[in-house]
Amino acid sequence: MQRIGLTGGIAAGKSVAARRLTELGAVVIDADQLARRALAPGTPGLEDVVAEFGPSIVTGDGELDRAGLASIVFADRAALDRLNTIVHPIVRRLAAELEASAATVDPDAVVVHDIPLLIESGQTGAFHLVVVVDAPAVLRVERLIGTRGLSRDEAEARVSAQASDAERLEVADVVLDGAGSDANLRSQIDDLWARLAAERSAEAAAERG
Repeated sequence: MQRIGLTGGIAAGKSVAARRLTELGAVVIDADQLARRALAPGTPGLEDVVAEFGPSIVTGDGELDRAGLASIVFADRAALDRLNTIVHPIVRRLAAELEASAATVDPDAVVVHDIPLLIESGQTGAFHLVVVVDAPAVLRVERLIGTRGLSRDEAEARVSAQASDAERLEVADVVLDGAGSDANLRSQIDDLWARLAAERSAEAAAERG
């Protein structure tokens, strides 16, 4: 099994890369989806978050008020750190369970962990390969305003709350350019996939002697 860590700043194009990897046959484990599971109604994770941030972050039907929580944590780095301390261990456990299932089905699977906060969660050394989708922060702010309807202050707060571009590039084994079109990024993923497949074939041939 080959384990790949995929990351990138918000609105850099990481989701496009993850979708293409899925299409090519990788098992993609999405940390954002797992974070939603971790804070679903009735979970210990949501109970811990409510204990930390108060009952006002839960809607009348028991769902997490994600917008309300975001307004708190993206304005206060210490609050974001407290949230991550609750959520990250749960997400890592859920991801490990999914990875184990994938390995049972196919011991030679390529498992991609799609982790926006790979740097922040301290997992950079856990993968055979770390792939970073890179795009300038100023472009990512404009994308957040244009595609997600955030105000400029909200967009800049979300970008600045993450690791810096330099921190991500420092740990990258592969850097993909996310500043262009989706088609261009998908083409880069195709090239990477072909290279990784060739490397796996060469390794298998060497093992056979």
